[in-house]
Amino acid sequence: MKNNFEVIIAPVITEKASALAAENKYAFRVHVDAEKIEIGRAVEALFPGVKVASVNVMNYSGKPKRMGRSPKVGRRANWKKAIVTLSEGAIEIA
Repeated sequence: MKNNFEVIIAPVITEKASALAAENKYAFRVHVDAEKIEIGRAVEALFPGVKVASVNVMNYSGKPKRMGRSPKVGRRANWKKAIVTLSEGAIEIA
């Protein structure tokens, strides 16, 4: 079992994610192997007074990127984003 700080990597701070906060939904970048139940438990443990209603997960594949001027192509890492809907409480992300 992963530590709560390993499951939740960072909040996603974008214009769209800030608009979701008005609907009591918050976006987090999470560990690639994290499951929905782990994500919900980690959010409830890290933010006291918060109750998770649902978790939606999206997988993103890493983009190919060129390494300098050479023709070699590398890749960015794959990552996962979770949208967490809260039934009670709020999270202050600044």
